[in-house]
Amino acid sequence: MTAPQPSNNPLPVSATPRRLTARAILLGERIDTAGLERSDMISTNPIAFRAGGAGEVVLFRFGAVVLIGLSTVEEDEVLRGLRPRIVAPFARLEDETVTIEIVADGEEQFVPGGPICVRDLSPPRLLVIADTLAKNVALARDERDVSEVFNVIEPFAAQLASTGRSPKNRRQMLQTIGQALLVQQRISGMIEVGEKPDVLWDHPQFERLHARLADEYELKERAAALAQKLSIISATTGALTDLIDTQRSIRLEATIVALIVFEVIITLYDLFIRVPR
Repeated sequence: MTAPQPSNNPLPVSATPRRLTARAILLGERIDTAGLERSDMISTNPIAFRAGGAGEVVLFRFGAVVLIGLSTVEEDEVLRGLRPRIVAPFARLEDETVTIEIVADGEEQFVPGGPICVRDLSPPRLLVIADTLAKNVALARDERDVSEVFNVIEPFAAQLASTGRSPKNRRQMLQTIGQALLVQQRISGMIEVGEKPDVLWDHPQFERLHARLADEYELKERAAALAQKLSIISATTGALTDLIDTQRSIRLEATIVALIVFEVIITLYDLFIRVPR
């Protein structure tokens, strides 16, 4: 694993608290970060660089971008520049905005619904915060996708419970399984919710910050809940498709038997009933 190489120059801080706005957005399935090397890089994994007057941008390959300390105009400019690099962009963006409060002499704390208070916004802190915010919006989309999959499965299950007959739309069942597999692949593959950010390999002193942020956003608990729901979806759709396949097999066997009986009847007719010419 290649650890990121962040710069060690934090943003300047003053004795009075300074507030910055951090906005995390999930733009698409993936962001192509190849060839984005530049002189003002903060980190290479994930890609992070300075933008605007005094802001920073952090890009994640699983489709998320975190914008910190940028104005609305500056955010729009960055997003326009990223648009050609977004693979499979989402029509509906998932985003969340939080406030980061820099208090040089204060304690790092996180009040539910309040700002993220830190002593400074050095590159390691920046990357740890950005990692948590990016995973948070990615999980939010996956949670919504899983809820939609449950909404698709529920009518099929209700029909099976009320009529005792399995649904006939096997294609929709397969599409549902495909959606569940995509969510599972994003969680365990690209997003790696259970993994610590690479910056902690070189800066283990920020592990406590990461643990507190991950706990605040309940990343592990939400990922575990999603995994459980995905297993239920997989089992349910698998059972429904098995029922559909079984019924199709029975119908096919019945058709074959009918054809054999018909062939026997025709043969008997030719032998004993039809008058020879």
